[in-house]
Parts: sequence; C-alpha cells; structure tokens
Amino acid sequence: MTDEALHAVERNMVKLRRGMSRQRLGRAAIRDHNLPVDVQVLHVVDVVDEGPDEPGQEMSVGLVATRLGVDASRGSRIVAEAVKSGYVRRVASQADGRRIHLELTPAGRSVVEATRRTRQEHFAKAMRDWTDAERAEFARLLGRFVGAYEG
Repeated sequence: MTDEALHAVERNMVKLRRGMSRQRLGRAAIRDHNLPVDVQVLHVVDVVDEGPDEPGQEMSVGLVATRLGVDASRGSRIVAEAVKSGYVRRVASQADGRRIHLELTPAGRSVVEATRRTRQEHFAKAMRDWTDAERAEFARLLGRFVGAYEG
C-alpha cells in the first residue's frame, strides 16, 4: 500500500471511530424506536447478539467486557443492567452447570432488530449515490479488512 493510501485509510478510520465513539447510531436507534434502554446496555445487547468467538464457546460476562473494552467489574455492572432491563438473561451452562452464559430475551432480540434497522438506514443514506456494484465491493473489502485486522 502506498504511503498516501495508508494515510487516507488511517485518517478515515480515525474519523469513523470518533463518530462511533460518540454513540451517534446507538442514540439514534433509541430515539427512532423509542427504546427504553441506555446506550451501554445497547452495546451489551449487540455483543451478546454477535455470539461467541469460537464453536462451543458460550457468551460470558468476561467476553462481553473484553469486546466492550472495559474491565471485568464494569462489564459485570453493565451486563447486570441489561439483565435487570429484561434484554439479556443468565442461563446455566450446558457444559458446566456451575457456570452461566448470557443470551438475549425476546425483548433483547427486538432491540437488536430495531438497532440494526437504524444503522442500516444510516449506512444506506451514506451510500445512497453508490451503485449496487460499489456497495458490494465496499462490503467485500470492508469484511476482508476487518477479518485481517482482527485476525
């Protein structure tokens, strides 16, 4: 990659991260769908919906905390709020009854669906002048980038 292209990617990723860190899309979903949920709880619901990283792994408070980039105690508090709000439930592990894992409730699934609609509407608006081929190519390249970056 040329230095100019690398610089452009880096700068645009910083802008994107800044926009996402302001939680614009989360707040928009809450507003658009009149969701009685805090943005942090919304993040927990998103992470639980994402599912585990590996087959056989279960969603845990620790995994939620890691994905959100918070310490274990903060993760535990946010998950407890999501449980209290009725969006996530704690379930005994099938592999080890002493452990618990997290799963979405029907209300949590509704929040995920509403949030996805809002995000997709915002992304569609940003790409409204793009051709179908450009959208497909962007999706392919973004997926490839994220896979390599996280891998």
